[in-house]
Amino acid sequence: MSAAHIALSRFGYGLKHGNRAPSDPRRYLLRQLDTFDPKPAVISARKDTSAEAGLYMKLQQAAQKDQVMAKRMAEEGRPREPSALLEFPPEVRAAFQTATKTMIRDGGYRLDMAVSSNAPMVERLVHFWSNHFTASSAKAQTRHQIGNLEFGVIRPNVLGRFSDMLKEAALHPAMLIYLDQYQSIGPNSPLRKRIGRRGMNENLAREIFELHTLGVDGGYSQADVTEFARALTGWTIHGLPRLDRFSRLQPGGAAFAEAAHEPGTRQIMGRRYSQKGPQQALAILDDLATHPSTAKFVATKLARHFAGDDPPASIVARLEADFMRTGGNLESLTRTLIDSPECWVDRPVKFRQPFEWFVSVLRFTGDRKLNERQKFSMLRQLGQSSWRPASPAGYDDTEGSWAGPDALVRRVELAERIARGVNSDGVLARAATAFPDALSEHTRLSLRRAESDRQALALLLVSPEMLRR
Repeated sequence: MSAAHIALSRFGYGLKHGNRAPSDPRRYLLRQLDTFDPKPAVISARKDTSAEAGLYMKLQQAAQKDQVMAKRMAEEGRPREPSALLEFPPEVRAAFQTATKTMIRDGGYRLDMAVSSNAPMVERLVHFWSNHFTASSAKAQTRHQIGNLEFGVIRPNVLGRFSDMLKEAALHPAMLIYLDQYQSIGPNSPLRKRIGRRGMNENLAREIFELHTLGVDGGYSQADVTEFARALTGWTIHGLPRLDRFSRLQPGGAAFAEAAHEPGTRQIMGRRYSQKGPQQALAILDDLATHPSTAKFVATKLARHFAGDDPPASIVARLEADFMRTGGNLESLTRTLIDSPECWVDRPVKFRQPFEWFVSVLRFTGDRKLNERQKFSMLRQLGQSSWRPASPAGYDDTEGSWAGPDALVRRVELAERIARGVNSDGVLARAATAFPDALSEHTRLSLRRAESDRQALALLLVSPEMLRR
């Protein structure tokens, strides 16, 4: 494998249709740090609905009330009562009904930006961090917020400071909804004493420790989780009944309800936090962002993504040291990654996940005819819909999760379908350009022996060179 091929395929998403392979691979990667556009036109024109999270919750409650009432009326043989949704203006009801459409549209934007980008390595990093801070669309309430999280938090901070990304992602409305933080109320808070119901939820605190910062063996206890959950009480979403009049809108679209916050000083992993209101959780997140366990956890995940499922200890130690030295500067971490010799070994080290394989296929073929629903359907067929992993841990990053026989059959079927709809002339010559000094003799022979150009293209799309990086 040549350095050019590694720069294109291991760090990025492969050569874009019509482009040429880089003559200076390292400079090609470093240049992307300066040219990456965190807010391209398609995102700039998109409406940010972060502050409208509570409205969706109210509408969903109205819809659920409708369903319950309709069932009861039918059982009792009574005529159906007017819909609770009719209490809301038509444009609001329309927005409620288009939540899934919004998610599909945003998923299409995400895919298109990766396919067309001239900074594919940074796009890969965006998707890496988005998966790190998973807020799954499996929960319907997140569907019109999840694009906001990636576009408004991950992209602007992908080369910034980890502490900023952590605070904005962990306290984003999408995350507050996904992990049920929005309804967590301190046991000794004024609101808890007043309403006498609903308690404190520890989901977000636990996942921040386990999945976003320290890692499962990071040195925290259950008592630390509970204390952190107390510090997080009050962080909620804007527009909720009962809480809205007590809350103040925060940067990023979340809200903070002082009346729901647990009063007092918190003690976590030996440190005391006497800050008031929203500042208490922010101070804890700042400390977690620069903790040595966080440096090791982040370094290990990054190394696994770029240097193999079982990355050498040397690259983990180098990334960990950089993270600690800079306080979590992600641009510095990326430069260290590019300079690491473990990422440049001349053999495949990773099996491409479905999303990255699909992006690479579209970049190679130049296919622009797929609409949003087709893209959504194809990713679902491949087993990796955007923003829909089965757990808060995000999609797994190892070969064992993606290289099963059924998964490979789905890629073959999709490769044949795509090959039928695009230009398949001169596949061998195009492959030699897209995979510089990386095409095996076996693949060359298979392409030459193909019965047609279309068959040659389909074979290339599921060749070892396209499946691995």
